[in-house]
Amino acid sequence: MSTQKLQPSATAAALVGLLALASAMGIGRFSLTPILPLMQQDKGLSLAAGSWLATTNYLGYLAGAVICIALQPRPAPAIRWGLLWVGLLTLAMGFCEWQPAWLGLRFLAGVASAFVLVGTSAWAMPILSHHGKEQWSGHVFAGVGIGIAFAGLFGLFAGIDAWGSRATWIALGAVSMLLSALLWRSLASDATAAARSSEPRPRAKLPRSALIAAACYATFGFGYIIPATYLPALARGYIDNPALFGLVWPVFGTAAAVSTLLSAWLFRDLPPRQLWVRSKWVLAVGVLAPAAWVNVPTLVISAVCVGGTFVVITMAGIKEALRLGGAPASLAVGVMTAAFGAGQIAGPLLMGLLGRSDHAFAWASLIAAGSLVAGNIALLLFGREAEAAVEKA
Repeated sequence: MSTQKLQPSATAAALVGLLALASAMGIGRFSLTPILPLMQQDKGLSLAAGSWLATTNYLGYLAGAVICIALQPRPAPAIRWGLLWVGLLTLAMGFCEWQPAWLGLRFLAGVASAFVLVGTSAWAMPILSHHGKEQWSGHVFAGVGIGIAFAGLFGLFAGIDAWGSRATWIALGAVSMLLSALLWRSLASDATAAARSSEPRPRAKLPRSALIAAACYATFGFGYIIPATYLPALARGYIDNPALFGLVWPVFGTAAAVSTLLSAWLFRDLPPRQLWVRSKWVLAVGVLAPAAWVNVPTLVISAVCVGGTFVVITMAGIKEALRLGGAPASLAVGVMTAAFGAGQIAGPLLMGLLGRSDHAFAWASLIAAGSLVAGNIALLLFGREAEAAVEKA
């Protein structure tokens, strides 16, 4: 049988990648955000406790990325098993009432999510490139926004119909398990093709330019995580109507999905690094908006600007890592994911430290925006070095 026959189609790769990221990121990573207001209401969860739940998930995400760097797992099995564990661990959140156990469950969900993101990027991107459909990467990464919007709508309806956090966790876990079962067979049959289509596995070191890009990617992780974690809770404190404050997260996710698809089409000829830089300026505006004034317009601006850029930057950053070369795809994506994970851990920790301040969110947002500006300056300064590295490759 030829490699061509084993090679999945571009359509199959895009669809599988979209659904995998929708489950792993929308549910495994970010489901806590819309459920946090519900847990505050029916579990008496404090903002500080919610920050620790978020932090443990981000720690797990970082740990998962580091494991992927060390082991460089085959992409298809990483996706399959990662999706299965995302579903099981999300279900467990609904059946568990012991708060310390929640920390472990969210940590392990972060590990599983990292495996899926690294596996999906290393699996789908080479297949799309093989078929000459690199611009379809936007379809794959739109899954993140679709998953976030889907989880946000669950949180919205749960708030309106008074489902409670337990029922919401179980419902999202059931959906995640369904997606795992749906994709399991497709990824099993494509495992051989994915291994052949992806880059070889020999150990290699990333070039210096790639490490600098990873450091800048870490500032993105820290910069976006404050609004990405606390916007619904902030909206709940300002707006009493759950039908209104619950819309913040679906708007965030919809902006993420739409912007990813549009950017892959409108800016397909723009180098990934330039798209990354431009998107971070918009992201900084979204981070600062609710810090300046909390009202409905600034909450919407933040949801649109942050949601509309964070997946675009994720996609551009991963494409930049693959473009710089010098390492297998799983290693390059793993390093970027680990850098991102390390940066985002600092956000909830900072909120925890500032939790007693009346202006904790504003101060954290100002610091986050500063990190985004610093990262952009570094990207601009080291842009020529990166281009030189690509030309030598």
